[in-house]
Amino acid sequence: MDLSSQESNFPSNEWEENLVEKLQEIQNCQKQSEIDSCLKCKKILECDLRKQYVSAVYSSMNKGSNGGFEF
Repeated sequence: MDLSSQESNFPSNEWEENLVEKLQEIQNCQKQSEIDSCLKCKKILECDLRKQYVSAVYSSMNKGSNGGFEF
């Protein structure tokens, strides 16, 4: 996934910025572990980084509120 082209599509807000940051961290971890998906990692169920990424995805979809999603 090319992050540079993806970043230009994101509206500039704190939730999107956090999502991009967490995505970069996940991708760096995958590179270091020499895998292309978290599903291939033994630590997937206990991984704090993945939990933070999932939380960032959820927050970016609902813009930090506890309600619906914006698509």
